[in-house]
Amino acid sequence: MYDIVIIGSGPAGLSSAIYAQRAGLKAVVVEKNYLGTGQIAESERVDNYPGLYGENGFDLGEKFRSHAESLGTEFIEGEAVKISKNTTDYSIELDNGNSLETHTVIYAVGTERRKLQVEGEKEFSGRGVSYCAVCDAAFYKDKITAVAGGGDTALGDAALLSKFAKKVYLIHRRDKFRANKTLQQKVENISNVEILLNSQIKKINGSNKVESITVDKNGTETDIKVDGVFVAVGSVPNSAILKDLVEVDDNGYIVANEDGVTSANGIFVAGDVRTKKLRQVVTAVSDGANCVLSAEDYLEKIK
Repeated sequence: MYDIVIIGSGPAGLSSAIYAQRAGLKAVVVEKNYLGTGQIAESERVDNYPGLYGENGFDLGEKFRSHAESLGTEFIEGEAVKISKNTTDYSIELDNGNSLETHTVIYAVGTERRKLQVEGEKEFSGRGVSYCAVCDAAFYKDKITAVAGGGDTALGDAALLSKFAKKVYLIHRRDKFRANKTLQQKVENISNVEILLNSQIKKINGSNKVESITVDKNGTETDIKVDGVFVAVGSVPNSAILKDLVEVDDNGYIVANEDGVTSANGIFVAGDVRTKKLRQVVTAVSDGANCVLSAEDYLEKIK
């Protein structure tokens, strides 16, 4: 029986692990990917984490993990597929057939990338369609690429790709970007980035790999030759296994304030999967710490 089972090993989960160890609680981190550190590992550069300006996302994630490991954190590889309530405790079933018993759960599994849901996207995934510019940008040296999206991730992807590709189309369905102003100004000044606003990718075309995209701009469709399409149109919360246990909003995010307290006693939520205005590494780390404090308060009441 654990005091806390932490599901997820991104910044929120690792922060929870660090605070749980410091509090002397019996805790374990369940991680879907071996030695995982979450989506931060896919960030080329992190400019908004205090004291570590310009840190590579993979390196920053590794530092979080090393900190947790140095305190003796226990990790179990596996994906949580079901969480069941047993009076005051919880049972967590993993995809490998194992199960864990715990007084409390800190759920910190984040989000997954939203798809365009257009013809050709699924067919060419891994053959010209990518969801990670940091992972795949180098494969498009001197080629033509397109980025779909209007937030920080999309503009950051376009800036990164511009260092490799000879041409980058930045395609956004609205008439202005949602990204921060500094990033917008940076991208607007990159010579090999062409911005297409009020535009949507309607189809991804090719034979064995991506060869072109069909773009609708104000009702007029045009085929544009590209070698790769990078999708950065937001994220979907990984909250499915908790929907019958806790309150979620209309978009599937788990309802909780900064203390991580959900509508279910003993279940706390941290990071991008909870309702919040700002989804960044700095807020994920804060969430993780707060959840442990909330879990401690709950454990004092039930023990």
